[in-house]
Amino acid sequence: MAGVDSATRAATPSLPWKTKLLVTGLTIAIDCSRRSNGTVNRRLFNFVDAKAPPSTKPINGVTSSDITVDPSRNLWFRLYTITRLSAASSAADDGDAKLPVIVFFHGGGFAFFSADTKPFDDFCRRLASELQAIVISVNYRLAPEHRFPSQFDDAFDTLKFLDVNDGVHLPQYADLSRCFVAGDSAGGNIAHHVTLRASTNHPEFKKLKICGLIAVQPFFGGEERTESELRLTNVPSVNVERTDWMWRAFLPEGSDRNHEAANIFSGRDVSGVEKYPATMVFVGGFDPLQDWQKRFYEWVNKAGKEAYLVEYPHAIHGFYVFPELPESSLLITEMRGFIQKHS
Repeated sequence: MAGVDSATRAATPSLPWKTKLLVTGLTIAIDCSRRSNGTVNRRLFNFVDAKAPPSTKPINGVTSSDITVDPSRNLWFRLYTITRLSAASSAADDGDAKLPVIVFFHGGGFAFFSADTKPFDDFCRRLASELQAIVISVNYRLAPEHRFPSQFDDAFDTLKFLDVNDGVHLPQYADLSRCFVAGDSAGGNIAHHVTLRASTNHPEFKKLKICGLIAVQPFFGGEERTESELRLTNVPSVNVERTDWMWRAFLPEGSDRNHEAANIFSGRDVSGVEKYPATMVFVGGFDPLQDWQKRFYEWVNKAGKEAYLVEYPHAIHGFYVFPELPESSLLITEMRGFIQKHS
């Protein structure tokens, strides 16, 4: 797989005007909504955070519905179900032809966006359609109103809810024994932590089995400033100032970025966790977080776990929600191969 070339190191990314406009708009919205005291102007951000309602009418062969896990903390997930005859009839006619389940956690620095934010809704619908999978996108609580470990608790409780209620809310051709946990950016961080917790507490699960972890540009960090953080200061979406703010908003008050939720390498080693699954890590050459992401891959690999690193030299942070970017389609192709191999 290609590494980061010298041209990437010296240049800024070349993006289609539509992508550049959308990224700039989202970045401005986040910057205007986050206050210096660590709080978020929710009213302002929600004004520009486009939402997509669930759709019982198939869109690209996929319907969606919202399922409540715990109303007291507004914990719910959006369920994407394939309705194409090729998938549904095959599953109905053949009891063995079930579909894998992808549990997805959206990005946003732990503080922004939701499961019904339109770019994430479009992305999850695309995953369901192109991967022929049941996709569950979790709407977890946001910082700073809800700090660590709220997001991790919401993630784990959703897995337990699925394990107990799969026959109630999931279609009959959903196979929870072929479950893949996935997430992008902050969601990739959550995906790792909930996978580690579930792998440690696996006797709690009767039906759900995590077969793989898919971490798309996961958001990790530490007090150290990495080479990519210092070098990539003029790229879209992510920079050190923004990520520092997000860590302050998310981590327990008084903690620094070496807290184990951010700097996972200072916490528990996965080498002794027998059930920690095969892991795929996606990295972009224009992502300031890439050094932390590569370190995550190396950390999992050195622990003796099956790990794969996929690098896209010209990809920005968040490339996957822009279908016009070639790397977005390449990512789905890689995910398909990973899921097929580990199903």
